[in-house]
Amino acid sequence: MARRAVSTRPAATRAGAGAGAGPGSGILRRIADARESLSPAEGKVGAVVLAAPAWVLQSTLSAVAARAAVSDPTVIRFCRSLGLDGFQAFRLRLAQSLASGASLLYRDVDPDDSAADLAVKVFERGARTLGDVSRQLVPDRLERAIGLLACARRIECYGLGSSGIVAEDARHKFFRLGLQAVAYADAHVHGMAATMLAPGDVVLAISSTGRTIDLISSVELAREAGAAVIGIAPPGSPLAPRCDVALEISVDEDTDVYTPMTTRLAQLTLIDVLSIGVALRLGPGLAARLERARDSLRGKRLGDSE
Repeated sequence: MARRAVSTRPAATRAGAGAGAGPGSGILRRIADARESLSPAEGKVGAVVLAAPAWVLQSTLSAVAARAAVSDPTVIRFCRSLGLDGFQAFRLRLAQSLASGASLLYRDVDPDDSAADLAVKVFERGARTLGDVSRQLVPDRLERAIGLLACARRIECYGLGSSGIVAEDARHKFFRLGLQAVAYADAHVHGMAATMLAPGDVVLAISSTGRTIDLISSVELAREAGAAVIGIAPPGSPLAPRCDVALEISVDEDTDVYTPMTTRLAQLTLIDVLSIGVALRLGPGLAARLERARDSLRGKRLGDSE
């Protein structure tokens, strides 16, 4: 299925902002279309550019490399893979794209899509995202995160905005396993809660950007109190190095513009991985507890015969 770019400009204006609209008009689409042919390291740079093009335009080569968790030469190779001489030429092309209004964000959907087309594209994009993220996960880090959660005296899940909703889902998953778990989506509350933690407690910090000051502050307070911290955040973000275990996932959507969709889907699925891993670690005794929990729900649904 062909990929298309969607702009927030009116359709008549957008039609003139395609390939013939100027040298920079298709740079984000070119990056998106080229991702499968890029090396894994160059793909990380591409993901950073697609996620936050305006930030890249204002940043140095080293800052982009750090956010993508790659070397400076990798950023240069990425630029050359797009047929550009180097980072400065790339920034010029990106600036032209942003100025023309044609950049706006790479998306699969088009304003003229029918509801059926929209459904197919959203589901396909979600499936692609989950496939991409599954290949980014580091098995050793997953194992360590599951081990910390399975042995935790108390689990506190922190997030803000849409990540706060994911934190609540995580709390529900661990609560269902019989673990002591809470979730906080208020910066003041999880900041205070973090100061009351102790060794043996685990914080699961979730962020779409990894740059939220309040969440980073709470993570630092939790570690000062002796708790272990597992972070779910983009690679190269400020949050990741502040965590005992960083589960880094990169999703190519701009989380600064609207409520993240595929990022949220990836976060929720990763929470499922962690909760199932913890369930396996807890062993046969868990089955009896789950059965008792299921018994408590019988008779609360229409049509339940048991």
